[in-house]
Amino acid sequence: MSTLPYELFKASSTPVYYYDIELLQRTLESLVKAASIDHRFKVHYAVKANARPEILRIIQAAGLGADCVSGGEIKEALTAGFQADRIVFAGVGKTDREIMLGLSHDIECFNVESTAELTVINDLALKTGTVANIAFRVNPEIDAHTHRYITTGLSENKFGIAMSQLDEAIDMTHGMKGINLVGLHFHIGSQLTQLDSYRLLCDRINELVDRYRKKGVEFRLINVGGGLGIDYDNPDGTPIPDFRSYFNLFKDSLYLDNNQEIHFELGRAVVAQCGSLITRVLYIKETPTRRFAIVDAGMTDLIRPALYQAHHVIQSVSDDICERPVMTYDVVGPICESSDVFATDESLPELRRGDILAIRSAGAYGEIMASQYNLRKLPGAIFNNQ
Repeated sequence: MSTLPYELFKASSTPVYYYDIELLQRTLESLVKAASIDHRFKVHYAVKANARPEILRIIQAAGLGADCVSGGEIKEALTAGFQADRIVFAGVGKTDREIMLGLSHDIECFNVESTAELTVINDLALKTGTVANIAFRVNPEIDAHTHRYITTGLSENKFGIAMSQLDEAIDMTHGMKGINLVGLHFHIGSQLTQLDSYRLLCDRINELVDRYRKKGVEFRLINVGGGLGIDYDNPDGTPIPDFRSYFNLFKDSLYLDNNQEIHFELGRAVVAQCGSLITRVLYIKETPTRRFAIVDAGMTDLIRPALYQAHHVIQSVSDDICERPVMTYDVVGPICESSDVFATDESLPELRRGDILAIRSAGAYGEIMASQYNLRKLPGAIFNNQ
């Protein structure tokens, strides 16, 4: 708690996102150092995790590329200084306008998720006299053992091309003059805290690469996606993920040629721990069965608890908390939805109107997913380097 600047929070309007830029920079340094164990490793930042311009510029300066899932993200990445030849574009529903944007900037790669999309990209490339680099996103049928809303590698998910349909997709590219097949793309899920699923992914990739090499098909790049999780339960004890073990696993388990590139798309692991949602207590409400701390932040500001049943550590940062007895609260927001709950049975120092709380590990899928439901104002941001 000593790292959270109470005086800055006290002077700020809430709800507001607080970003620890020093932690972000340390995280990036750790990531870049760990990825340097193999010259083939190329890391792209998943812009969907947090697209605040100040954050993007720091990540770009650290040398990462950008993984985008919309035309808007491509524009923000370009504005932040990411080079077009370090931008990859994924997503199951790319519009013609978004594809044209990528083609006009000659981005590094389109990650293609269906043969229908492949045909459209080829047609648009031919119309504009360009050639699109593409990688097929393959559904590897691997259970990442994470929340069902963030599992992406199973047959029932909407993402990727089934392995049984990959031959057909690759064959289609042979007659397409607007397409340059450069690789394969995989992504099995998000918030993975155990590495076993990645080992299974490496086995599957090795099988596919070997099988297609025997058919005369070579892939210049293999994109293994992202999904590396963070420690939501102990943000101060584990502020930076174990990037070394993560990258070592791929170095030891992927049997690729020396001239093949291995792409990673990390988002949450980069930015989650540097962000906190700062909120004030509006009211303490007691019923016959519950004690509620009603705060001015809601699911419109941080939807993860309502959408994923996720738990974030909540800390009181008021200046006299050590003198107060610990009590149990349901910490809830003001939105007219019963799901607008940050935590139930949360142990906190006795709370009073005006106290400031920090909802930790909110730098990823926090501010970026905020909405104006109930006509609420979007949260702003403050930084520890201001």
